[in-house]
Amino acid sequence: MRVFAGLAELEAAKGEHLGSSDWHTVTQEQIDAFAEATGDHQWIHVDTEKAAKGPFGTTIAHGYLTLSLLPVLTKDIYRVDGLTMGINYGSNKIRFPSVVKVGSRIRAGVELVDVLEAKLGRQVVNRVTVEIEGEAKPAMVAETLVLLVP
Repeated sequence: MRVFAGLAELEAAKGEHLGSSDWHTVTQEQIDAFAEATGDHQWIHVDTEKAAKGPFGTTIAHGYLTLSLLPVLTKDIYRVDGLTMGINYGSNKIRFPSVVKVGSRIRAGVELVDVLEAKLGRQVVNRVTVEIEGEAKPAMVAETLVLLVP
């Protein structure tokens, strides 16, 4: 984990790759739980028999499941000390170039794009790339926003 002593030290790292997470295996249980939570029960996600005969040969994770895994994937990449809190502020752009098949291992890499002044502190812009082990194209590329409050 990369540790920054404060916001000034973080700002000095603009443009740098901050690190990558450990690998995380996407399970059918996660996919099913996400389908239950969101009401998205499309067969490519939850019907293992039909999906086996479909275009991907197996079930695939929801794109938004991949997005929702960012907290677990990125929590150990970097930390800024001396903060009161950090708040997810949103995303500028999200793309899903490749599907995540059940049983795939994924990990996230974070590049610090910018640190901007904000009313309560700093708005951090990260480019997060979720790669799939053994695949050339990433599962997701997102520009995420986090509000850091000193």
